[in-house]
Amino acid sequence: MTGEPEGAKSPGHLWLEGRTLVHLREDQERPTHMPRGPAKRTGPGFLNPAMAPARTRSVMLLADALEHDWLVKPGHDLRALDALCATGVRVRRWRNELPDGVQPRLRIAANDLDIFALDWLKRSHGAFPPKITVGHALEDDRYERIPEGTMENGIFVMQNDARIALMEAAYQWVDLDPFGSPVNFLDSAIQGLARIGFLEVTATDTAALTGSSASSQQRRYGAKGIVDTYAHDDGVRVLLGLVATTAARHDRFIEPVLALFDGHHVRVSVKVRRSKERASDVMDMMGWRIREPHGGYRFVQHPTPEEVERGSGPMWVGPLWNKDIAGRMTEERALALCSPSLDEVERARTHGLEWDDADQEYSQRELRRSVRYIAGAADLMSRDHLLLHIDDLPNMAGVTHAPKLEVLFTSLREHGHCAARVPDIDPFFVTDAPLEAVLERVRDLVG
Repeated sequence: MTGEPEGAKSPGHLWLEGRTLVHLREDQERPTHMPRGPAKRTGPGFLNPAMAPARTRSVMLLADALEHDWLVKPGHDLRALDALCATGVRVRRWRNELPDGVQPRLRIAANDLDIFALDWLKRSHGAFPPKITVGHALEDDRYERIPEGTMENGIFVMQNDARIALMEAAYQWVDLDPFGSPVNFLDSAIQGLARIGFLEVTATDTAALTGSSASSQQRRYGAKGIVDTYAHDDGVRVLLGLVATTAARHDRFIEPVLALFDGHHVRVSVKVRRSKERASDVMDMMGWRIREPHGGYRFVQHPTPEEVERGSGPMWVGPLWNKDIAGRMTEERALALCSPSLDEVERARTHGLEWDDADQEYSQRELRRSVRYIAGAADLMSRDHLLLHIDDLPNMAGVTHAPKLEVLFTSLREHGHCAARVPDIDPFFVTDAPLEAVLERVRDLVG
């Protein structure tokens, strides 16, 4: 793809992800239903629609950081880098969907080594520009050099090895979304952050993270896993543990804001701060999940050889979310930021978008699903909690079937405990009640 942007005249077809018009390759199916499973990588210019929920949450987190000033001081600019941007859907959504009032404070850099993908980004961004024009003068990098790249209507586009791009400037926000494992890029990502920064890391090698591929898990993450009910949560905690220990090697510590297993990938979002003292305490947050013979689990820091046999780790055993930030990630907020208005849909149709009422319904449904259960579980996921699968309870409690989730939650609350559903395709929930208290409620409800 070379030459002037041609928008809808180019081979392929158009799609709306959030409020952003996306140009798809001709050989890629139009993702009418926004698939939830893994999508194959079929070459440059390919959009992975299964990552759309993660991109929606990225928009929401970045907007929250700018509106609530928890990353940079009020009125200050925030430098954000998508280090492996591919065709740039994420950075274009940042520029299109964040509120108008914070856009001038956001300096966006997009990097990839694939010139075909970067050309696709430039053409799409040129053909379907954001409604707010943002212009920033180029700043010297940390070596007092003018960075190599081009400013494309509010997005600075670079072609570099991601590790070089990460090291050349001090970014407050870094998104690391490789194809497969992020292991090769983590050191550079941590080193490339400003003194106080925010790092989002995606890993699609879920077989390694969950222990399905034991050799890969040991080789890449230095961990041992058990493939059972808790494998997905293990995968999240193993990745968080790697990010935490990598940060500690560079005299930094992490504070998890949001960490999820989402279908075919794990994504963790953490604040990263510089402090030798806090970095030295990283092992206080590392441990093992030990399965109990009667069901359930407990975390320990130093397992015995017998416990290792029925345990998974080492992994992060501390809180997974930030209560305040995650608590603002509601379905209503997702729709307010990312759902296209009727006027926006009409403008997109003039470019050639085919979009009917069913598409609009699917779009809103997927936006809601991107954050479903997050706000309600934010408090519990930000402190010590017990994670349980509703289908495991009958066997653990010795009853014939499980009660309905909401009925169980009501009973637990009546007895002074908290409980909430968590984001997962399976019916998982968290509670601050001891396991035996949960089983007692199940037995009472089922009779």
